[in-house]
Amino acid sequence: MERMAETRRRRQPGLLSETRRRHILAWLQEEGSARVRDLSEAFQVSEVTIRQDLERLEREGHVTREYGGAFLNTLRSQVGTLSLQHSDNMDRKRRIGALAASLVEDGESLILDAGSTTTEVATRLVDRRDLTVITNALNIALVLGAVPGIAVHMPGGQFKAPTLSLSGDKAVEYLRDVLASKLFLATAGVAIEAGLTYPSFADLRLKQAMIRAATHTYLVADSSKINRASFTRLSDLEVVNTFITDDGIDDADAQAFERLGIEMLIAT
Repeated sequence: MERMAETRRRRQPGLLSETRRRHILAWLQEEGSARVRDLSEAFQVSEVTIRQDLERLEREGHVTREYGGAFLNTLRSQVGTLSLQHSDNMDRKRRIGALAASLVEDGESLILDAGSTTTEVATRLVDRRDLTVITNALNIALVLGAVPGIAVHMPGGQFKAPTLSLSGDKAVEYLRDVLASKLFLATAGVAIEAGLTYPSFADLRLKQAMIRAATHTYLVADSSKINRASFTRLSDLEVVNTFITDDGIDDADAQAFERLGIEMLIAT
């Protein structure tokens, strides 16, 4: 109930049906599955309306309905191939990953959030030595866990198939005693007014715990995420020390972030 109350404070009520279905699909792409009851409460519409939305998404081939809810059709193949849901703009993400990884020195401790861009950071850390990496992403753990000289630590929690990650209260509790020099944080949307936004509420407390555990927070997000708002809001942008993005960002947007005291690094 506490989590759903938080969702009510952060959600975007009164969405039109097409926009609502888009947010519901993004929720399922983040969580893997959802219950009609929870979606009804989060989106402030009746359960009948949510069932109709899920029927439409099923007809479009995105989800399969089951009693009381629905699940994403790609779950089994994603887990079997260790592939992430969001694989668009990969050239931009690779450039961001390379720039972000260049900021990591041997001997550091860092937190890597789950996500496609943070995965690109991880793949470029395999030549580092004496790193301590805390991550909730199983695919990142597999990339770095076999590298001599890199110690990988993972929290407990519930497995989320679309993001190949662990989430929930146990993961939050684990991070309370962690101290790291750097956090590379993923986001679904970033905007001056909306701040950092995400498709669902499940990871908000975990991301807050990551931010508290790190001395310096690097937001890694390609320029398609800028001026985009997802369904739930994590925080204002004051939690971000450095924003690493690609050269698709407008000069005006870059200057607006800098006026908030955020260091801007552009991957070219």
